[in-house]
Amino acid sequence: MWRRAELRRVGLRGLHVVPQWLQIVPARARLVVVTPTRLRPRPAATPMAFVRAIVLGYERYGVDPSRALKQAQITPAQLRRPDARITAAQMETVSGAAMQELDDEALGWFSRKLPWGSYGMLCRASITAPTLGVALKRWCRHHRMLTDDLGLTLAVDGDSAHYGITEHRPLGAMREFCLVTSLRFVHGFACWAIDSSIPLREANFPLPPPTHRDVYPLLFPGPIYFNAPQAGFAFDAQYLAMPLRRDEQALRAMLQRALPLTVLQYRRDRLLVQRVRELLRRQPGEAHNAAALGRALNVSTRTLHRQLHDENSSLQALKDEVRRDEAIAQLCRTRRPVKQVALAVGFGNEKSFARAFRQWTGASPTEYRRRSTGA
Repeated sequence: MWRRAELRRVGLRGLHVVPQWLQIVPARARLVVVTPTRLRPRPAATPMAFVRAIVLGYERYGVDPSRALKQAQITPAQLRRPDARITAAQMETVSGAAMQELDDEALGWFSRKLPWGSYGMLCRASITAPTLGVALKRWCRHHRMLTDDLGLTLAVDGDSAHYGITEHRPLGAMREFCLVTSLRFVHGFACWAIDSSIPLREANFPLPPPTHRDVYPLLFPGPIYFNAPQAGFAFDAQYLAMPLRRDEQALRAMLQRALPLTVLQYRRDRLLVQRVRELLRRQPGEAHNAAALGRALNVSTRTLHRQLHDENSSLQALKDEVRRDEAIAQLCRTRRPVKQVALAVGFGNEKSFARAFRQWTGASPTEYRRRSTGA
């Protein structure tokens, strides 16, 4: 169990140490850090300060963070190192575990919890919008239903759109992580919704430059300014008129693993698991192979396998998942014989289908149908 004294020793009272020469930057000064074209992503770039902010959330609720840290393979020694970095996959793991374990998608930032599924609700409220501009306005409006600790605004000035955050209460030691993540939430969703990376004209933070300032261009694709009046970003207003290219089915798939939208900048070759899953679902009975899927996704077979591995998945696992979901849907919603269901989801015979289905669900197809339908 993490004792309070140990948490203080790890350094949770301050998320980062700012060198003395940075502390004297005038409050209203604007500092350009670096543009993303000058910096290449590194395998382990996420600062440990963000993880320490998550542990602060555990401390607030009196919960032991050991399980989440262990899942992400983060040791106490690493947590104590002010200069330590972790990978995007580790950050995704520890964030997801914490959100579910604490039942707070805000991880303790706000005066009340945002229960698991809160940001999914924002996505659902926005996904039916005709354009990105309408979707973002809905996002700002509905966010007030979750918390009034932050106010979100979208404004247009000439050819620039400005998304801003107004802080209505002190966020304390969690301030940096809260503002960074809140901006990543909406930018990641916006890029995903129109299936296009949205470059930023600038991203602003009302903070002095942290020692890990080099990570900001990896999170925000544009010039970064610190010591700004408020947190926010600006982008070309023409993006607001773009139609959304996602539907409810795509949203459900994305929400199963939405954290990469927050942890990583959006790229069409990321979130490959979702794209492969969508292709497999269109024609679940076909004999899909890596070569055919690679051609459809415009990537090589080797790249396909590598990127799926990077997203902690595999082609076979996705095939099994899609077959399982389609089989369950047909068993529960239709009266088709088990043999026909087996053929429809890509099995050559009923026996091999029944064997695989038992591995997936722990029951035979007939038993599962009976339990689900009461027949």
